[in-house]
Amino acid sequence: MASISELKDISNQVRRDIVRMVHGVQSGHPGGSLGCTDFLTALYFHSMKHQTNFSMDAFQEDVFFLSNGHISPLFYSVLARSGYFDVKELASFRKLNTRLQGHPTTHEHLPGVRIASGSLGQGMSVAIGTALSKKLNKDSHLVFSLHGDGELQEGQIWEAVMFAAHNKVDNLISTIDFNGQQIDGPTSKVLSLDSLSAKFEAFNWMVLNMIGNDMDDVVAVLDKAKSLTGQGKPICILMKTEMGKGVDFMEGSHEWHGIAPNDDQLAKALAQLPETLGDY
Repeated sequence: MASISELKDISNQVRRDIVRMVHGVQSGHPGGSLGCTDFLTALYFHSMKHQTNFSMDAFQEDVFFLSNGHISPLFYSVLARSGYFDVKELASFRKLNTRLQGHPTTHEHLPGVRIASGSLGQGMSVAIGTALSKKLNKDSHLVFSLHGDGELQEGQIWEAVMFAAHNKVDNLISTIDFNGQQIDGPTSKVLSLDSLSAKFEAFNWMVLNMIGNDMDDVVAVLDKAKSLTGQGKPICILMKTEMGKGVDFMEGSHEWHGIAPNDDQLAKALAQLPETLGDY
């Protein structure tokens, strides 16, 4: 289990991986990837009990599902840095015949990827099904999922949220990246989400709040969420992040949702992100 200092070092390196991967093919989604880096780093290097000897059934280990699959650069970097596959493979991101597709898929058999998540709104349903299967198999491990806030504009999410509460899926921890941005602009202008806390509580979920770019808070809230499992309710973490976190000219802007930095922008980004573990 990594310390806070170690987690910060890992997240710095993961952010370097993200901007280099997206720059390398001039394609991808850096904004949300950078914003969620601290969370996914803490999840894989501190909170989850998982095995890099990968199997699809995930028996006797914690499981993570990335529902907002467009932030694949982050997912791939964390998987590689965790030991699921060679870090050097990150250089193949979005290239011809790569296992590291723009959105995660399963037919390439990339270790760590259990569902294709290019279409938004589906990850919650899969996570709930997996959590229920663990209960049936008397497996006490947990299921985690990550969702974008814009993704919550999908109706399937709320059907799944209602189902999870009704069936007391209390081994599920779903986190919402609440950065207030989506591809067309602020969520408040595209389709307002109003109070997500009130919504999830009305659907009979336990709700926690997290500052997603403060590693101390990320770790503390994940620890608290785990302690609240098994009490009859699914758990939602509302995670406040800043899109593009760590690269000053990307921070807070929906414009970096899905564009790549040019050569000069890459150099500026890397100058702000210390190389801590060695580049791929």
